Amino acid sequence: MAHRAPSGRAPAAAPAPSRRLARRVLVLFTLSLSCSYLCYSLLCCCGGGPAAPRKLLQKSRPCGRPPPAEPSGSDAPARRPREPPAPPAGSPPGPARPGAKRLPQAIVVGVKKGGTRAVLEFIRVHPDVRALGTEPHFFDRNYDRGLEWYRSLMPRTLDSQITVEKTPSYFVTKEAPRRIFNMSRDTKLIVVVRNPVTRAISDYTQTLSKKPDIPTFEGLSFRNRSLGLVDTSWNAIRIGMYAVHLESWLQYFPLSQIHFVSGEKLITDPAGEMGKVQDFLGIKRVITDKHFYFNKTKGFPCLKKSESSGLPRCLGKSKGRTHVQIDPEVIEQLRDFYRPYNIKFYETVGQDFRWE
Repeated sequence: MAHRAPSGRAPAAAPAPSRRLARRVLVLFTLSLSCSYLCYSLLCCCGGGPAAPRKLLQKSRPCGRPPPAEPSGSDAPARRPREPPAPPAGSPPGPARPGAKRLPQAIVVGVKKGGTRAVLEFIRVHPDVRALGTEPHFFDRNYDRGLEWYRSLMPRTLDSQITVEKTPSYFVTKEAPRRIFNMSRDTKLIVVVRNPVTRAISDYTQTLSKKPDIPTFEGLSFRNRSLGLVDTSWNAIRIGMYAVHLESWLQYFPLSQIHFVSGEKLITDPAGEMGKVQDFLGIKRVITDKHFYFNKTKGFPCLKKSESSGLPRCLGKSKGRTHVQIDPEVIEQLRDFYRPYNIKFYETVGQDFRWE
């Protein structure tokens, strides 16, 4: 076999060690750069931005999912509202919530056997009035129980409604004016007055029905009848000295906050008297003639049946009862006794009730 003659070019030499090292460094640098880029991309995906490396220790959402949209409108979760700052001590309470129990804005403070129950039952017909049916006796007997106890007795009312309570003994209770003033100096007061002689006889008639063994009306009314000395310590007599009791109330309340209802006109013209009461309370005249009819048996007006109730409403058996017969001379002596008190009362309130 013929041998090829060698060419003039020398065979290639093996790569030098330095060149192999350079290639390895270049490969490692390329891999390191690729890994860094990959890690940076992963961090941006999972952390949400260039600041993601700072959140490596925080819980992040899975990669590949877009961030959840911020909820709005009715779909937004309810956030717990910040608690309002507590009101300063001694500040007045805020407006009552619908259906809340509130302290009364108006009180029927007197007088016993004057017609207070009739006024309360009549005014309760008004849609803007809610009244406590029982007598709480807070400002005379139960004051130590506190205002919160008193408030708890009241009916629930809307913000547009007036809360009313009635306790006739307040009018003759010395501490009542001050106590009511301390509750609210804006309280409106209603006083139902009646001829003091007739009122005393009615008071006695009621007591006699419960205690048949009590002394006679004449015996209780006078310390010495022959001298005309009236016993003012007997409560039935003392209540009718309206001018004396009114002085205590005028120390705390102006006359503009006290409305006087005629017990006599409440019988003969209930709509007229209740119209004045509605005006005093600042509410629309809703209670009119159409709400009443005269019950001849009781001798007293009653409420006609309403659309919600099929029966008329009259006062209880104790109202409108027949009075005991009293000696006319005794009645005349009591009229003489009350006359100066009545005149002073007329002058003070600016109204003549014509009891003379």
